[in-house]
Amino acid sequence: MEKIEKLKDLCKSGFGIEVNHHNTFYESAEEHLSRSKESISDEVYNEMIATNTIYCVWFYPNTPIGFYNVYHYDLDKCLDRAIEISIEQQL
Repeated sequence: MEKIEKLKDLCKSGFGIEVNHHNTFYESAEEHLSRSKESISDEVYNEMIATNTIYCVWFYPNTPIGFYNVYHYDLDKCLDRAIEISIEQQL
């Protein structure tokens, strides 16, 4: 909860967390990610496929117009990266 509160405080607009959204479409993580144009490291990509787990944090650090997506197989690491990006955007 602490990381969620921190991200809330950093974002000028909203944010959300999606968990295994690919299951909504009866897709595997691999099928879902094959259409993604997001920049995901090979390690994270391969682990998302191996575990069939996709966490996505989308957030608006500055305005309700520009947003970021962070994908990961581990929610804590996903939130850490979103927080890191939000802090960078404050500078």
